[in-house]
Amino acid sequence: MDFEFTEDQLDLREAARSVLGAACPPSLVRAVHEGTGDGEALWRTLVEHDWPALGLPEDVGGLGLGSLEVGILVEELGRVTAPSPYLATVTQLVPALREAGTTFLLGEIASGAVTGSLALAEEGRWEPGAVAATARRDSSTWVLDGVKTSVVDAASATELAVVARGADGLGLFVVPASAVRCSTPPLLDPTLPVSTVTLEGVGVEGERVLIEPGDPRAELVLSRVLEEATTAVALSTVATCSAIFESTLQYAKDREQFGRPIGSFQAIKHRLAECYLAVERASALAWFAALTIAEDDDRRATATAMAKAAAGDCQQLLTRDGLQLHGGVGFTWEHDLHFLLKRAMAGNLLFGTAASHRAGLARQMGLVA
Repeated sequence: MDFEFTEDQLDLREAARSVLGAACPPSLVRAVHEGTGDGEALWRTLVEHDWPALGLPEDVGGLGLGSLEVGILVEELGRVTAPSPYLATVTQLVPALREAGTTFLLGEIASGAVTGSLALAEEGRWEPGAVAATARRDSSTWVLDGVKTSVVDAASATELAVVARGADGLGLFVVPASAVRCSTPPLLDPTLPVSTVTLEGVGVEGERVLIEPGDPRAELVLSRVLEEATTAVALSTVATCSAIFESTLQYAKDREQFGRPIGSFQAIKHRLAECYLAVERASALAWFAALTIAEDDDRRATATAMAKAAAGDCQQLLTRDGLQLHGGVGFTWEHDLHFLLKRAMAGNLLFGTAASHRAGLARQMGLVA
């Protein structure tokens, strides 16, 4: 594996950082949190740069790049806590369509006309084995019923990839968002909204049936989709933690106590060093997971679990120490730090916490029954 970015990938990172610095300033994030703004203009900017098409093949209107380039953009969006349907659309809906072997909707996604998400979790559980939503056959139509939780950007989506259980096993279906009932509870982070989706007798047929219940491909397809989505959330979360660290480090250089910057005190240096190591470790594991997916390496499942566990550990340390080292100013609404803290904590809850992924790794290694 080559752990170095190519020159083109580094150029993409710089371009994304420059564009997002102008299109997604802290004032936009603050407006979303205060309910006085939204991310529509930002999404139009992403579409103008063809970034929804980044990882899609050229024959559907994509740019023909890969998951690493998508990961670079996901990371930059996470750094600025961008309010955008990009994460859910490109790293959840697109993998569901691609892994199922269809080009359905990919052209519309590339053009920015369609956004979407993956409706998998139920009652806070992300394992496909926990799915209780049902799919029953009615002539040529599959009828879906059930409740999905923690569906990212469902309220603004146009299409949802829904996992449901039939008599013969799990299936994967694409449902128009207009056909479901969506409710959004009070949010930890309005820039990363999650909703509860209720399906009541929703009919699905034709090319919208991606994987029929009983199809032997179902388990492999769902695991691959879940790995890609989980790795993307890990990359985004670690990028947010990196922004927390940068803000905290700068504050420690600027804030003076007893005539000296507080960053010059040994106790503060130790805590900053621990934060730096946590970010670097989590970033390395997240990019290793992204590489295993890009190269379809057999270690992708293990790498994904390690990446999400490390991202969770990282956010736990950075949200605590970042807030404490900022002192009283970090507790105020006027300071931008809390936007980063909320995004990091929200990312930890999506697609399994650090504890759940660590438990899964232990089961894989035979350390628990």
